[in-house]
Amino acid sequence: MAMETLVTQSPGDATERAAARARLDRLWAAGTAFLGSEVAIMAGAMSWVSERHLVSAISNAGGFGVLACGAMEPDRLAEEIAATQALTSRPFGVNLITMHPRLDDLVRVCLAAGVSHVVLAGGIPPGPAIRALKDGGAKVIAFTPALVLAKRLVRMGVDALVIEGAEAGGHVGPVSLTVLAQEVLPHIRSVPVFVAGGLGRGEAILSYLEQGAAGAQLGTRFAASAESIAHERFKAAFVRANARDAVTSVQLDERFPVIPVRGLSNEGGRAFLRHQAETIRRYLDGDLTKEAAQLDIEHFWAGSLRRAVIEGDVENGSVMAGQSVGMITSVQPVADIIAELVEQAVDALVRRDRVTGES
Repeated sequence: MAMETLVTQSPGDATERAAARARLDRLWAAGTAFLGSEVAIMAGAMSWVSERHLVSAISNAGGFGVLACGAMEPDRLAEEIAATQALTSRPFGVNLITMHPRLDDLVRVCLAAGVSHVVLAGGIPPGPAIRALKDGGAKVIAFTPALVLAKRLVRMGVDALVIEGAEAGGHVGPVSLTVLAQEVLPHIRSVPVFVAGGLGRGEAILSYLEQGAAGAQLGTRFAASAESIAHERFKAAFVRANARDAVTSVQLDERFPVIPVRGLSNEGGRAFLRHQAETIRRYLDGDLTKEAAQLDIEHFWAGSLRRAVIEGDVENGSVMAGQSVGMITSVQPVADIIAELVEQAVDALVRRDRVTGES
């Protein structure tokens, strides 16, 4: 019934909508050609969430799933890639953290498994890893928080870029997507650039495509999908949340840096503030060295993401979510999410054509 209501409310007749869909396909043609997918919608790689079931579901629905390697060892990654390949014959990527101590081994695992796309995240990707992947036939995707790094990464041989705004969930930079898009998109044309951060509707994706983006990356909406293995309490927290509930972690003292992470405000976040304050007091009292205090602060969240995602402890765990969480009103199948995003973009194009009189 919900889908029937959505269809009847969509503007335009079949001819108008087909023309609008064709225009959307032209706008993200560089993205779909690069990814090998039907729509240029990538999934963000989310630890504990982006595993075989969600990744294969996204690729099977026409998008592009991305496995999150995280802290996996090479043998474990090989198993997860094989399991995903057993669930889909369509392209998907693997996200590797550049700081992983066995990055070279993980690269070899991806190449041996015939992975078509590898996303290098968590820092500036090392040149040898880029070269090894490209020599092995894989396409390399990297993140950039600024135009100067985007140009450097292109010179290093990266095949595509993702610009992710501070609106995103998880580890984020300080700049919004609206600013990053204006800074990067007009100047990087030699490789596809995908936008990410706070994206929850098709109209928003369309606006960035028209600015020159090749496609979009979404994480938060897929984290709360039916195929996500996240605990039901984790998904329910997403459905309840508003955009303002997704906040970044607070740093109390510049002497003790805290990597900003965006997640839902909860008791865990408040406890982290108390932990920082107590740790800083112990440092000032001489009970801890500066190095010990820093480690104590950094280790506070160890295991907390798993507690939230797998065990469902959404009060004390780390419930990483982007500000687009406010647009999640129900748990939907992945295919419905992708279809809805496409339909919203098509609706926007049809409405515009009716106003402007374009054919």
